[in-house]
Amino acid sequence: MEDLDLKERKFNRLITIVSIIIPLVVAILFGVKIDGVERMGFLPPIYATINGFTALLLISAVISIKNGNRELHQKLMTTCIGLSLVFLILYIVYHMTSESTSYGGEGIIRYVYFFILISHIVLSIAVIPLVLKTYAKGYLGKYESHRKLAKITFPIWLYVAISGVVVYLMISPYYIN
Repeated sequence: MEDLDLKERKFNRLITIVSIIIPLVVAILFGVKIDGVERMGFLPPIYATINGFTALLLISAVISIKNGNRELHQKLMTTCIGLSLVFLILYIVYHMTSESTSYGGEGIIRYVYFFILISHIVLSIAVIPLVLKTYAKGYLGKYESHRKLAKITFPIWLYVAISGVVVYLMISPYYIN
Protein backbone atom coordinates (compact mmCIF):
# COMPACT_ATOMS: atom_id res chain seq x y z
CA MET A 1 0.00 0.00 0.00
CA GLU A 2 2.83 2.37 0.86
CA ASP A 3 4.42 1.81 -2.55
CA LEU A 4 1.10 2.53 -4.28
CA ASP A 5 0.66 5.77 -2.31
CA LEU A 6 4.20 6.82 -3.24
CA LYS A 7 3.48 6.14 -6.93
CA GLU A 8 0.29 8.17 -6.70
CA ARG A 9 2.10 11.10 -5.06
CA LYS A 10 4.69 11.01 -7.86
CA PHE A 11 1.92 10.93 -10.46
CA ASN A 12 0.16 13.83 -8.74
CA ARG A 13 3.35 15.90 -8.73
CA LEU A 14 3.84 15.24 -12.45
CA ILE A 15 0.16 15.93 -13.16
CA THR A 16 0.39 19.28 -11.37
CA ILE A 17 3.47 20.27 -13.38
CA VAL A 18 1.92 19.19 -16.70
CA SER A 19 -1.38 20.91 -15.83
CA ILE A 20 0.45 24.20 -15.31
CA ILE A 21 2.93 23.91 -18.18
CA ILE A 22 0.46 23.01 -20.95
CA PRO A 23 -1.75 26.12 -20.62
CA LEU A 24 1.30 28.36 -20.18
CA VAL A 25 3.06 26.96 -23.25
CA VAL A 26 -0.14 27.20 -25.30
CA ALA A 27 -0.64 30.83 -24.21
CA ILE A 28 2.97 31.70 -25.05
CA LEU A 29 2.99 29.89 -28.40
CA PHE A 30 -0.40 31.36 -29.30
CA GLY A 31 1.35 34.74 -29.53
CA VAL A 32 4.28 33.43 -31.60
CA LYS A 33 3.97 33.73 -35.37
CA ILE A 34 6.38 31.88 -37.64
CA ASP A 35 7.38 34.17 -40.50
CA GLY A 36 7.81 32.80 -44.00
CA VAL A 37 5.65 29.74 -43.37
CA GLU A 38 2.54 29.15 -45.44
CA ARG A 39 -0.73 29.58 -43.57
CA MET A 40 -2.10 26.20 -42.49
CA GLY A 41 -5.79 26.89 -43.02
CA PHE A 42 -6.49 23.22 -43.64
CA LEU A 43 -5.89 22.38 -39.95
CA PRO A 44 -9.10 23.64 -38.23
CA PRO A 45 -11.41 21.06 -39.83
CA ILE A 46 -8.87 18.36 -38.98
CA TYR A 47 -8.62 19.28 -35.31
CA ALA A 48 -12.39 19.78 -35.11
CA THR A 49 -12.79 16.26 -36.47
CA ILE A 50 -10.33 15.01 -33.86
CA ASN A 51 -12.57 16.62 -31.19
CA GLY A 52 -15.57 14.84 -32.71
CA PHE A 53 -13.79 11.47 -32.68
CA THR A 54 -12.70 12.09 -29.10
CA ALA A 55 -16.32 12.68 -28.07
CA LEU A 56 -17.44 9.47 -29.78
CA LEU A 57 -14.61 7.46 -28.22
CA LEU A 58 -15.35 8.89 -24.76
CA ILE A 59 -18.93 7.70 -25.06
CA SER A 60 -17.73 4.32 -26.38
CA ALA A 61 -15.33 4.03 -23.44
CA VAL A 62 -18.14 4.58 -20.94
CA ILE A 63 -20.30 2.01 -22.71
CA SER A 64 -17.43 -0.49 -22.74
CA ILE A 65 -16.76 -0.18 -19.00
CA LYS A 66 -20.48 -0.40 -18.20
CA ASN A 67 -20.46 -3.66 -20.19
CA GLY A 68 -17.51 -4.90 -18.14
CA ASN A 69 -14.88 -4.60 -20.87
CA ARG A 70 -12.05 -2.97 -18.89
CA GLU A 71 -9.39 -3.68 -21.55
CA LEU A 72 -11.35 -1.93 -24.33
CA HIS A 73 -12.18 0.93 -21.95
CA GLN A 74 -8.49 1.44 -21.17
CA LYS A 75 -7.53 1.37 -24.86
CA LEU A 76 -10.26 3.86 -25.76
CA MET A 77 -9.30 6.22 -22.95
CA THR A 78 -5.62 6.04 -23.89
CA THR A 79 -6.62 6.80 -27.49
CA CYS A 80 -8.66 9.81 -26.28
CA ILE A 81 -5.63 11.19 -24.45
CA GLY A 82 -3.51 10.63 -27.58
CA LEU A 83 -6.10 12.38 -29.76
CA SER A 84 -6.20 15.29 -27.32
CA LEU A 85 -2.43 15.61 -27.60
CA VAL A 86 -2.60 15.55 -31.42
CA PHE A 87 -5.38 18.16 -31.28
CA LEU A 88 -3.24 20.38 -29.08
CA ILE A 89 -0.23 20.15 -31.39
CA LEU A 90 -2.30 20.93 -34.51
CA TYR A 91 -4.07 23.79 -32.73
CA ILE A 92 -0.73 25.35 -31.75
CA VAL A 93 0.73 24.88 -35.25
CA TYR A 94 -2.33 26.52 -36.81
CA HIS A 95 -2.16 29.54 -34.52
CA MET A 96 1.60 29.90 -35.02
CA THR A 97 1.12 30.06 -38.79
CA SER A 98 -2.21 31.88 -39.10
CA GLU A 99 -3.92 34.95 -37.74
CA SER A 100 -6.87 34.36 -35.46
CA THR A 101 -10.26 34.49 -37.12
CA SER A 102 -12.84 36.90 -35.76
CA TYR A 103 -16.38 35.67 -35.34
CA GLY A 104 -18.66 37.55 -37.73
CA GLY A 105 -22.05 36.57 -36.42
CA GLU A 106 -24.39 39.26 -35.08
CA GLY A 107 -27.15 39.49 -32.54
CA ILE A 108 -27.93 36.82 -29.97
CA ILE A 109 -25.93 34.16 -31.82
CA ARG A 110 -22.78 36.20 -31.18
CA TYR A 111 -23.38 35.93 -27.43
CA VAL A 112 -24.09 32.20 -27.77
CA TYR A 113 -20.82 31.75 -29.69
CA PHE A 114 -18.76 33.60 -27.09
CA PHE A 115 -20.42 31.72 -24.22
CA ILE A 116 -19.58 28.40 -25.86
CA LEU A 117 -16.05 29.54 -26.76
CA ILE A 118 -15.21 30.90 -23.30
CA SER A 119 -16.68 27.90 -21.47
CA HIS A 120 -14.79 25.62 -23.88
CA ILE A 121 -11.48 27.38 -23.19
CA VAL A 122 -11.92 27.50 -19.40
CA LEU A 123 -13.02 23.88 -19.16
CA SER A 124 -10.28 22.69 -21.56
CA ILE A 125 -7.76 24.02 -19.04
CA ALA A 126 -9.61 22.60 -16.03
CA VAL A 127 -10.00 19.17 -17.61
CA ILE A 128 -6.25 18.57 -17.98
CA PRO A 129 -5.58 17.63 -14.34
CA LEU A 130 -8.94 15.86 -14.09
CA VAL A 131 -8.18 13.60 -17.06
CA LEU A 132 -4.66 12.87 -15.90
CA LYS A 133 -5.69 12.16 -12.28
CA THR A 134 -8.58 9.96 -13.41
CA TYR A 135 -6.31 8.05 -15.77
CA ALA A 136 -3.62 7.67 -13.09
CA LYS A 137 -6.12 6.26 -10.58
CA GLY A 138 -7.25 3.67 -13.13
CA TYR A 139 -3.65 2.86 -14.02
CA LEU A 140 -2.79 2.37 -10.35
CA GLY A 141 -5.81 0.09 -9.87
CA LYS A 142 -7.61 2.49 -7.54
CA TYR A 143 -10.88 1.74 -9.28
CA GLU A 144 -13.30 3.12 -6.69
CA SER A 145 -11.65 6.56 -6.61
CA HIS A 146 -11.18 6.32 -10.40
CA ARG A 147 -14.95 5.84 -10.81
CA LYS A 148 -15.80 8.74 -8.49
CA LEU A 149 -13.45 11.12 -10.29
CA ALA A 150 -14.54 9.86 -13.73
CA LYS A 151 -18.12 10.91 -12.94
CA ILE A 152 -16.81 14.49 -12.79
CA THR A 153 -14.19 14.24 -15.53
CA PHE A 154 -16.29 12.52 -18.20
CA PRO A 155 -19.01 15.19 -18.66
CA ILE A 156 -16.47 18.00 -18.64
CA TRP A 157 -14.21 16.29 -21.17
CA LEU A 158 -17.20 15.38 -23.33
CA TYR A 159 -18.41 19.01 -23.22
CA VAL A 160 -14.93 20.24 -24.21
CA ALA A 161 -14.79 17.82 -27.15
CA ILE A 162 -18.30 18.61 -28.40
CA SER A 163 -18.05 22.36 -27.83
CA GLY A 164 -14.78 22.35 -29.80
CA VAL A 165 -16.70 21.03 -32.80
CA VAL A 166 -19.51 23.55 -32.26
CA VAL A 167 -17.05 26.45 -32.04
CA TYR A 168 -15.42 25.31 -35.30
CA LEU A 169 -18.78 24.98 -37.07
CA MET A 170 -19.85 28.42 -35.89
CA ILE A 171 -16.63 30.20 -36.89
CA SER A 172 -15.80 28.26 -40.07
CA PRO A 173 -17.78 30.56 -42.40
CA TYR A 174 -15.48 33.41 -41.33
CA TYR A 175 -12.14 31.72 -41.97
CA ILE A 176 -9.94 33.54 -44.48
CA ASN A 177 -8.82 31.23 -47.28
